[in-house]
Amino acid sequence: MYDEPAEGNVPEIRAGVDIGKTHHHTVVINKEDKRLLSRRVAHDETEPLALIGDALEKSADLLWAVDLNHGGAALIGLRIGLLVRHGQPVAYLTGQAVHRASATYKSGEEKTDAKDAFDIADQARVHRDLDLLRPGDEVAADLRTLTTHRLNAAFDRTRQINRLHAPLLEILPAPERALDLTNRGPVMLLTGYQTPAAIRRAGTSRIQTWLKNRKVRSAATLAKTAVEAAQAQTTALPGEKLAAAMMVRLAKRVMTLDEKITELDALIEAKFRKHPHAELIRSLPGMSAKPGAEFLAATGGDMDAFGTSDRLAGVAGLAPRTRNSGRVSDNLRRPRHYHHGLLRTMYPSAMLSLQGCPASKAFYDRKRSEGNSHKQALPALTRRRLNAL
Repeated sequence: MYDEPAEGNVPEIRAGVDIGKTHHHTVVINKEDKRLLSRRVAHDETEPLALIGDALEKSADLLWAVDLNHGGAALIGLRIGLLVRHGQPVAYLTGQAVHRASATYKSGEEKTDAKDAFDIADQARVHRDLDLLRPGDEVAADLRTLTTHRLNAAFDRTRQINRLHAPLLEILPAPERALDLTNRGPVMLLTGYQTPAAIRRAGTSRIQTWLKNRKVRSAATLAKTAVEAAQAQTTALPGEKLAAAMMVRLAKRVMTLDEKITELDALIEAKFRKHPHAELIRSLPGMSAKPGAEFLAATGGDMDAFGTSDRLAGVAGLAPRTRNSGRVSDNLRRPRHYHHGLLRTMYPSAMLSLQGCPASKAFYDRKRSEGNSHKQALPALTRRRLNAL
């Protein structure tokens, strides 16, 4: 979560932290770019605490800066957590901004941890409008972990389905066209029946019963579709048996991921309901527990950190930026850098609100009547809903 630094409060010294997989390197500089401290510390709690103490001995008016705020860097949460717990402000610069700025220095071709840490500290000295990291409450932190795992599981499921399409299309083109593998039923069918001959031998009635016993919806329709597709392909192709065995393995992996996603959805909803703002967020039409949890995970659960709804909209990519040059004026574009997860949370809920919320539908229709396209009216509705939230 982000906060805005107070205007006019310019720290006396700044510390740039280059976060790595096995260690961190920190460089502390003053207003004249003089290095006051440069140290490499290991990933534990003792050495970073000693570093914080040594840096504060240089000056108590200190701003820390990092170019990562989440992700796989080892113990990044511990490092930022230690700083915040000891009352230290932590600013965030995007990695791309630091990378571009580093090329402007005389030693731009060099690449060391100490140089990267210095570049981060120097950019923190130059910029006066940096966002300050805030850890958020415990429920929001848990939701961030859960929603990240769920997103990774969903990506894994998509990859497995794409792999499943390959052997299915190679030896069973007719069933492949008829079966939608994004649904649970066709994937379950492939765990038991893979070849056209096996589907034809089983017949519609037996496959329907088999699917019903496994609680597949619309079992009769799926069984009929599969048998009709199998009857359209009577030729047995080379490699069919091995491909069938591979399809069983891939289909079972997809089913396992489905179970994992279902389990994570239950954990996310239970954790989301424990947050004090849960009911308020769910009162927004179209905002269910899942997007509500992702909203809390993205924002940290404290709207005071953003100050205004306009600042929150800017983080979400819903506040257009002016891109004027020369004779080109009134050119508004979506910002290049924004929180994709926050935008992904708000768009689907806005689409759902068009089906059951008269106020949202009226606002959307008014924007369309004013000459806006769907791609213009939907972001406008999403921005309006974010302001209300």
